[in-house]
Amino acid sequence: MSPVLELSGLSWSVGAATIVDGIELAVEEGEFVAVIGPNGAGKTSLFNLVSGITRPTGGTVRLDGADITGLPPHRRARRGLGRTFQSSSVFPTMTVAGHVALAARAAGAKRVAEDGEGVRAVLERVRLARRAGDLAGGLSHGDKRKLELAVLLAPTLAQGGSGPSPGGPRLMLLDEPMAGVAAEEVGELTDVIRTLHRTEGRTVLMVEHHMDILLGLADRVAVMHHGTLLATGTPDAVMADPTVQEAYVGEEL
Repeated sequence: MSPVLELSGLSWSVGAATIVDGIELAVEEGEFVAVIGPNGAGKTSLFNLVSGITRPTGGTVRLDGADITGLPPHRRARRGLGRTFQSSSVFPTMTVAGHVALAARAAGAKRVAEDGEGVRAVLERVRLARRAGDLAGGLSHGDKRKLELAVLLAPTLAQGGSGPSPGGPRLMLLDEPMAGVAAEEVGELTDVIRTLHRTEGRTVLMVEHHMDILLGLADRVAVMHHGTLLATGTPDAVMADPTVQEAYVGEEL
């Protein structure tokens, strides 16, 4: 079987500056891969290339074996690639349930009621069912992050799912989901992400600076350095790699 995601020689240059340089990476079905590196390493630029926001200047992106390098973001989303961003993006005057219903309709669901069982089941999966009728603008930052995950899961309703079911995103790109989240909310958000990965079998590629969180979630770690992929492997192997240690002396991973 083909990897869920396969990057071959993926590169992006702006003028004479190379931002992402020849990335080779495969993410298997159900795997959790963490991407780490200091600010400026090219992590978010890599996510932009994978999700279609930025067009590469070289290389290919394959999703389930199909070349999606030239597809725009919305067509990648329809193929099962979901993404969250560093900054929360919700409609402040729309209810929590309304976000899920809207996302499900955008994915092709015919009839989705905001107070329906399907929407509630999605919100339960991210521990937001109690806030279903609340306006998204009033949520804490941690709950906004969970709402973004619920929006990624909403396409299961278009595919007939009402609970933890097949369908929805084949690959979830999570770009620093803990950024700005209060310390007391980090644990529950981490548990939600862990459940989506381990219980539902979601394939995850995640950028995060909280190393203690990543090391408890990831199957593999990919280290970026100046736009290149410096090392990949299990968390313990990567953190013990002399090349990684040398590259990041005095720098925060």
